[in-house]
Amino acid sequence: MELRQLHYVIQIAAEKNFSRAADKLHIAQPSLSQQLSKLEQELGVLLFRRTTNSVELTQAGQVFVDKSQSILDAVEQLKQEMDDMAQMRRGRLVVGTLPITGSHILPLVLPAFGAQYPQIEVVLVEESTAKLEQLTASGGTDLSLLTLPLIDGTLSCEPYMEEQICLAVPPQHPLASRQDAVRIEELKAEPFIKLKRGQGFRQITVELCEQAGFSPQIVFESSNIETVQSLVAGGMGIAFVPQMLTRPKGSEFAPVYLRLSSKPTRTLVVASRKGRYLSKAAQAFIVTLKETISAYHQNG
Repeated sequence: MELRQLHYVIQIAAEKNFSRAADKLHIAQPSLSQQLSKLEQELGVLLFRRTTNSVELTQAGQVFVDKSQSILDAVEQLKQEMDDMAQMRRGRLVVGTLPITGSHILPLVLPAFGAQYPQIEVVLVEESTAKLEQLTASGGTDLSLLTLPLIDGTLSCEPYMEEQICLAVPPQHPLASRQDAVRIEELKAEPFIKLKRGQGFRQITVELCEQAGFSPQIVFESSNIETVQSLVAGGMGIAFVPQMLTRPKGSEFAPVYLRLSSKPTRTLVVASRKGRYLSKAAQAFIVTLKETISAYHQNG
């Protein structure tokens, strides 16, 4: 059994198609099929059920994929550790990020990191919270920028920013002219717009309402906080919004933002898998992230 064969099986499982998998692996499809047949003969089990329309993992195949991912991740960590021990300055860092939050954080951090470590290639992976947790736990990313709470217990995290949460209401809403802070208890009868499952901020919305003694009445859900704000501006409901993501006053489809009396916040964290070896590049990225965000707030 060879490491390349582990890569082959994982790619076929991901694509569920030999032709697409071969394209991704940059090998000919007949060669890929031969390698799989050779591996299955060596193991004495079928890894895939093949039909005219699909390729599906068998039970043995699922076990093989799960173990292979762990093995390849361990090999990659070993390479990183040996590179660091040899004081090699080159490297590659895979960073997971939430698309909208990342669009505000990364333009500050990446230039600073690139200036200090130009030889380190940074690869960005943009996904939902649930997918990023899964990728971080399986080694698909070295680090991921997420928000608390984390669901996956195999992850560890370091906070790098605490951010205020505000209330977004339509411009014509009775609360829109409110000068003092709003109590969340006042919002019990209001229609809420929130993020779909798999988005970390969704849980924050639910918890804030539950802490105030009610469950929010959900009228719309979206996978994008920008869509949520546009729906609020259009008069479809209200929403909680992180301060960082609020739209400038006077911009198109801008809600009215109000302070909340309880001054709720969300915590942004950089997460990695517990016990995973963090390369020097990963450690340097965390330091740069914290220093850059701290300096931005001090100067802002």
